Amino acid sequence: MTRPRIPAIALAVLLLALALAACGEKSEEGGGEREGFSLTLDFYPNPDHAGIYMAEKLGYFDEAGLDVGIETPSDPAAPLKLVAAGRTDLAISYEPEVALAREQGLDVVAIGALVNRPLTSLIWLNKSGIKGVADLKGKTVATAGIPYQDKFLETILARANLKPEDVKAVNVGFGLLPALVGGSAQAMLGGYSNVEGVDLRRRGLGPVVTPVDRLGVPTYDELVLVARRQSLEEDPEKFRLFLAALERGTEAAVEQPGAATTAITEANPDLEPKLAAAEVKATLPLLGARTEGQPYGYMDPQEWATFAGWMRDNGLIESLPEPGELLDNGYLPSGKIPE
Repeated sequence: MTRPRIPAIALAVLLLALALAACGEKSEEGGGEREGFSLTLDFYPNPDHAGIYMAEKLGYFDEAGLDVGIETPSDPAAPLKLVAAGRTDLAISYEPEVALAREQGLDVVAIGALVNRPLTSLIWLNKSGIKGVADLKGKTVATAGIPYQDKFLETILARANLKPEDVKAVNVGFGLLPALVGGSAQAMLGGYSNVEGVDLRRRGLGPVVTPVDRLGVPTYDELVLVARRQSLEEDPEKFRLFLAALERGTEAAVEQPGAATTAITEANPDLEPKLAAAEVKATLPLLGARTEGQPYGYMDPQEWATFAGWMRDNGLIESLPEPGELLDNGYLPSGKIPE
């Protein structure tokens, strides 16, 4: 069948609309104009992202006037680089990585905490016979091969009067669970209390899970939202709108854990539903946690200063940055922030 001809003016309008859509600048789907906004996760969709996917599922980003695109990085090291290059508006990363990025001169700053306490934990199984860190002497500890986590281990061992050479630390990358469960390692450092810890409990293996800040490492914000300073200066309001919508999504996830689990498993069908539900249950109190008297996402400058000092003292960074070089609480959605 012959296609009807489109008048020249209408064709021009159509082409212009398509060009704008291709650029991702604005979207009018669902009623009302929305501004394009890109978010890069730290890893594949998992319970740590429950608030994000609930905000998306319930339309909170749309109501904020944002057309949010959520991307999963092919390389976990990529998100901060994408932010610094202006290729994504916001990325999920980790407090230590923010300090390392600033040391490298990247134009990035944390604007909110997704999880405001360490999840990274030292884990062993009851059947190992290990009763405390001192019992790790002569044992094999599986690690993820992340330099600052290797320093976590050194700090933990020193607190128990052990030297790094007193244990055999083995870099197993993403193979932490197989190493521990299979018996090639008697302990592991790098797993999360709300993920690997939950998995091991569901298997009935009796894990002993201790977050690193209870073993001598200064506390820090495990997961943070990071933006480029230039982007914040150019369009600060869209970042405030995103954080306000995320707060709503997080509150909804806490109130509706079943719906939050569904949102996560829909985003990542590879997750086993029952395990995901257990992990979401363990994660939601962490996502919903707040510093008393402070707004959602608040980052404590003094805690960041202490942790940065620990990084410098352990040779991870050379200079000691001021907290204001690493974080900015000025984009948080509500509440009073002290000077």
